[in-house]
Amino acid sequence: MRKLFLALSLVIATAANAQESPLAFVGAKIIPIVGDPIDNGAIVVQNGKILAVGPVDSTTIPADAKRVDAKDKVIMPGIVDTHSHIGGGWGADGSSPIQPDVRVMDSINARDPGFTRARAGGLTTLNVMPGSGHLLGGQTIYLKLRNGNTIDDIAIRDDQGNILGGMKMANGTNSQRDPPFPGTRSKSAALIREKFVKAQEYRRKIEQAKGDATKLPDRDLELEGILEVLDGKRIVHHHTHRADDILTVIRLSKEFHFRVVLHHASEAWKIADEIAKSGVPCSIILVDSPGGKLEAKDLLMQTGAVLEKAGVLTAFHTDDWITDSRLFLRSPALAVRAGMSREKALYAMTMAGAKMIDLDKRIGSLEPGKDADFIVLSGDPLSVYTKVLETWVEGAKVFDRSDPKDHLYAVGGYGAGKDQVMHLCCEEGAEGR
Repeated sequence: MRKLFLALSLVIATAANAQESPLAFVGAKIIPIVGDPIDNGAIVVQNGKILAVGPVDSTTIPADAKRVDAKDKVIMPGIVDTHSHIGGGWGADGSSPIQPDVRVMDSINARDPGFTRARAGGLTTLNVMPGSGHLLGGQTIYLKLRNGNTIDDIAIRDDQGNILGGMKMANGTNSQRDPPFPGTRSKSAALIREKFVKAQEYRRKIEQAKGDATKLPDRDLELEGILEVLDGKRIVHHHTHRADDILTVIRLSKEFHFRVVLHHASEAWKIADEIAKSGVPCSIILVDSPGGKLEAKDLLMQTGAVLEKAGVLTAFHTDDWITDSRLFLRSPALAVRAGMSREKALYAMTMAGAKMIDLDKRIGSLEPGKDADFIVLSGDPLSVYTKVLETWVEGAKVFDRSDPKDHLYAVGGYGAGKDQVMHLCCEEGAEGR
């Protein structure tokens, strides 16, 4: 136990002191996302931030910087996954179809091996959500994949220290069950309207009280959660597949003036112009194997290309385990094969996702002043032969494929899914865990 404590203390101390001296990767092909790719480029990071990015011969590299030879490598921003379920978190239960007071952060295991697998796939930022079996399943959380031991270690906070996240909603067949859940699509929309109207009335009572505690309504955590949506503090991340369900989401967002991202959107290609006109972005998933729900039967690999042509802001997500986080690079590659431009596909795995969670000023591209979240690749990101060699978060290396332990998580095999072992003296490798 003492060994474990000392090891954790060393990790925490190392992370706290990460990048006190500048670190410069030189000679790599750099894909900054914002701007053209840079051959024989350099990226300089310090204190968790990017100091400089550009060609080696015109980028100022501090004299005390440690230089890393990145020749024949490719460096790009860390991947942003707008829709994940790793960490073992559960959200709402069967007591009602609408539960905005539930916070998925209260059930996430920060030591879950899924986070290491995600780092192995080059993911650096996640939107972790509760499930889609509810019309409103609870509050999501935005996570940075630092080496952490608790949810507070990896949670993303705003300047006031508040933990950031969105709100998970869903429609279609996922949320249709026996009462008290709705049995039809029409009733699903009606229940949402009813709850949102109650939230508006709750806000009106609070405003009328004008700070007088004797006149304030009793505190309602559910309605407080919805007010954060109506006030724009939380973006709705909405599970939806069929074209008619997508249009219902857009209709509700216009009616109650809340921001929304369409997730999955299997039939978005059928109504791309309508989505574009609404200004609502899409986070899509490309599933290249049979199976799944009937609602997704019309999913097309061409969806990314169709949405790009229509002018819709588009990102990719894993919905892990639906797509393993280690295979994220496959999604933009498949989209390009189906007609999406290379530039927009790369944008979709980085900056587009950052915009969908209001973090584009901090992540999503390699620019001075942004967080030093980047990945080192063995080759072109859209090649099936390319491997994620290293993943860096805020200037600290969190995955190294050359490390046998990290390699195990990257390729699978015995132990790759185990976050801990039983405390038995006779089990090989049990000591020090």
